[in-house]
Amino acid sequence: MLDLLDPIFFFQTLQAMIVNNTISSPQNSLFMKKIAASVFALFALILLGQKTYSQESLYKRLGGYDAIASVTDDFIGRLVTNKDLSRFFVGLSDDSKTKVRQHIVDFLCNKAGGPCAYIGRTMKDAHKGLKITENDWNIAAGLLGETFKKFNVPKKETDEVFALVSSLKNDIVEAK
Repeated sequence: MLDLLDPIFFFQTLQAMIVNNTISSPQNSLFMKKIAASVFALFALILLGQKTYSQESLYKRLGGYDAIASVTDDFIGRLVTNKDLSRFFVGLSDDSKTKVRQHIVDFLCNKAGGPCAYIGRTMKDAHKGLKITENDWNIAAGLLGETFKKFNVPKKETDEVFALVSSLKNDIVEAK
């Protein structure tokens, strides 16, 4: 049986057939079908084996750690200066603010498929007692959307992040 997956045999045979002008002869018809099938299979393996843009992790598509950190900084700046949400940051020391920021970066990085480890509390424990309302949630979501617009985050990635964040809503919102 012919080993068409052996590249040396394959190319030597193909070269001999071209030189001898025997490609179109009836006895080589089966051989050509096998070659065509092998070439098709090879290309299929190559194409399926390559990672496409849409298969990359959300972390990579967002731009990696630095991009997530920049978006987080902008988002926190919006939260802290918002008249309805600033109350959640009153009384935090600079060190505590830095820890909150780092927890958000690490959480998003981790959940987006990046290399970060989130070592903070659960979302339920981290937000317990803050009495975050549905309205607070909606304002924060709007501010996150504004941040994404500022950084030109594509719609697909924006939707994925919102889906990820929305899955946490029941653990964060305490008061309706």
